[in-house]
Amino acid sequence: MLEQQLVNGVVLGATYALFAIGFTLMFGVMGVINLTYGVYFALGAFAALWSTQGLGLPIWAALPVGALIAGLVAVVLDTLLLTRLRKAKAPELSSLMVTLGATLFLYAGMAAALGTEIRRFPAEVFSGGAYSLGDVRVGTTQILILAAAIVLMLALLALVRGSRIGLAIRAVAENPDAASLMGINGALMLRVVSFLSGAIGGAAGVLVGLNFNAIQPFMGEHMMLRGFAVIIVGGLGDLRGALLAGLILGLAEVLTAAYLSSTLKDMIAFALLVATLWFRPLGLFGRAAAKRA
Repeated sequence: MLEQQLVNGVVLGATYALFAIGFTLMFGVMGVINLTYGVYFALGAFAALWSTQGLGLPIWAALPVGALIAGLVAVVLDTLLLTRLRKAKAPELSSLMVTLGATLFLYAGMAAALGTEIRRFPAEVFSGGAYSLGDVRVGTTQILILAAAIVLMLALLALVRGSRIGLAIRAVAENPDAASLMGINGALMLRVVSFLSGAIGGAAGVLVGLNFNAIQPFMGEHMMLRGFAVIIVGGLGDLRGALLAGLILGLAEVLTAAYLSSTLKDMIAFALLVATLWFRPLGLFGRAAAKRA
């Protein structure tokens, strides 16, 4: 049914948007595509899994644990990998290559330490269930993902646009040198952004791992490909664009699989990406930067 496919597409789109929100925030402030973001996604899921199995925590308590650990790891990795490059004002390609190497190293380390087999949350952690509205069925975890994407989006917009910390973050993103002259601790703001982005990525990993009940070290790789498409289609660094582009991509993939062919589904993200770069390179909400002599 079309109605069921639309619901499935919105939920899948919310999954992509939830992943891409933190990715977009990180790029929008730091100006570099940090490829280690997919690692935070997997780390959050594994931390929540350990919390439920080793500590016996319910999922509502394991979710913030996964987000917290992923956020702290993001701060550590950003400090180790990118601080020296920022001080040297290295080109963006340098940061991209450093995070690429770190990602390969971390994925290999996680696979060696945790194994590559799929792990699952204990059955008693979360009673899935589903709600029916006519012929349309929506799972509890699907509702949770959709709600989390909306809440995180609103919370981030409130933080970035309606608080002193958000004002400082926007100042650092606009002009780090000028922000420093105004007394803003740019290094601290970048660590705050790293923590927020990593925590959002970790929370997304927990929810996606719970929805599909499948957790493994390389689960972030698949999402990173979609994340690239979402932030480009939505507009680099724009949170509203990440949410809208995620929903567009999710609906397009589900409808393609349902009415054309499931083998064509994986082509949609790249088709949208290429079309955006051809016809609207700045994305849906992107704005051209002003150039001053």
